[in-house]
Amino acid sequence: MANWKPGTAALMALAIITGTSAPIFSNASASAQLFPSSSRSNTTNTNTQITIPSGTTIPARYSKAEKIVVSPNETMAVTLTVASNIINRSGTILIPAGSTIEGELQPASNGSQFVARTLITNNRRQSIDATSQVISQTSVSRGSKTRNILKGAAVGAAASAALGALTGDRAIATEEILLGTGAGALGGVLLGNRKADVVVIETDTDLALTLQSNLALR
Repeated sequence: MANWKPGTAALMALAIITGTSAPIFSNASASAQLFPSSSRSNTTNTNTQITIPSGTTIPARYSKAEKIVVSPNETMAVTLTVASNIINRSGTILIPAGSTIEGELQPASNGSQFVARTLITNNRRQSIDATSQVISQTSVSRGSKTRNILKGAAVGAAASAALGALTGDRAIATEEILLGTGAGALGGVLLGNRKADVVVIETDTDLALTLQSNLALR
């Protein structure tokens, strides 16, 4: 075996130590799996800020009614609740269940879509860019199905007017949870119409949100 000089041996030992430690330091921006989505999150050691990337799914729901019924041309403010924890691979909770998301239902492609504006977590508010899927409109004719749609539903002002005109009952809104106002939405509706176009949103399944841009948590 060759004889190593003390200086050379020290340099070799330093090189070995440096080589085995490099991955630890280069892992400062390591990604972590998010659940229930399959997206990844980056953590930066310089400011410990966590960023949840675009495309991540946030399960959300409206807890005050089984359904929300709106007119396809109706815009209405709604506050959703995050249905389950969003966590990383190590089990750290990034967005806790019970956090709230403020936004509004908006007309979209012959239907309606929830557009998120503000995430509220532990009394902290921050902007969020996320949307639900587009829920398509459906035509409702006169008959018993109208009452089935309204059962357990929160009804927007314009949808209430349209369904009230369909059934001939303008008091329909007072029997349900009425969301939104907007006197203009109630005008121009005739009693005795044969059908009404509405969007029926199932609040437990239709309101999962997808981030449209990165969310840097604060």
